[in-house]
Amino acid sequence: MPITADFHLHSSFSGDSDTPMEEMILRGIELGLTQMCFTEHNDLDYPAGEDGPSDIFELNADAYLYELLKLREKYADRIEILFGVELGLQPHLTRQNAAFVKEHDYDFVIASSHVCHGQDPYYPSFYEGRAQEAAYREYFESILENLRSYSNFDVYGHLDYVVRYGPDRDEGYSYEVYRDIFDKILHRLIDIEKGIELNTAGLAKGLREPNPCIGVLKRYRELGGEIVTIGSDAHRPAQIAYAFDRAAEILKDCGFRYYATFAKRSPSFHKL
Repeated sequence: MPITADFHLHSSFSGDSDTPMEEMILRGIELGLTQMCFTEHNDLDYPAGEDGPSDIFELNADAYLYELLKLREKYADRIEILFGVELGLQPHLTRQNAAFVKEHDYDFVIASSHVCHGQDPYYPSFYEGRAQEAAYREYFESILENLRSYSNFDVYGHLDYVVRYGPDRDEGYSYEVYRDIFDKILHRLIDIEKGIELNTAGLAKGLREPNPCIGVLKRYRELGGEIVTIGSDAHRPAQIAYAFDRAAEILKDCGFRYYATFAKRSPSFHKL
């Protein structure tokens, strides 16, 4: 396996996982990973819904770090465990998110868009009463709004997360359809020297391509982007490092020769 670092992982410290962190680590060791970075969710002002209250994704970072440090020491001779967070961005949360990140010395910060103008595209209500393309476009435009208001992160996660959940999912979807807004997003990321991730969870969920799609990855490289981390977005052991061999081939086909990892917010590059 050419990629031996999974940099998007969740455990029971995230509101949508009940897997003990140690179980995730043991599976990573079985798979031959050399690095695992936990990126537990912190989504402030998440809309309350049928799956839980509005604080379901508010992270207890102290408890999370305490457990991670214990397990980092326990398995130090077998794997490197990194301390990350997946930060849910919304423009009105800029100050709160900035303060949250400063409270601990994270190795890695993923910025993600899980909430678009008060709704999570995970739920069907986000698409009701309009064409799928309009819903997707609103989601992508909200990413640009976030990028104009917040920049203390390392990579932007699963840029086309919305495609996992639309009525027709990735049917009729491509970079070219949304080229105008994607190019603004990618130019902005490159201007502020931030990376993106190749997230394989879309493949695990039956999409034809990862998140973001291959067209977006190619365009990021064409524009001069170089920082790409690889993450499975696993919430349970069976999902760890999913389709990483395919991810490596996709990156090579898009013109990348390296993938990135982070420690103490600083990137390192590894040959594919």
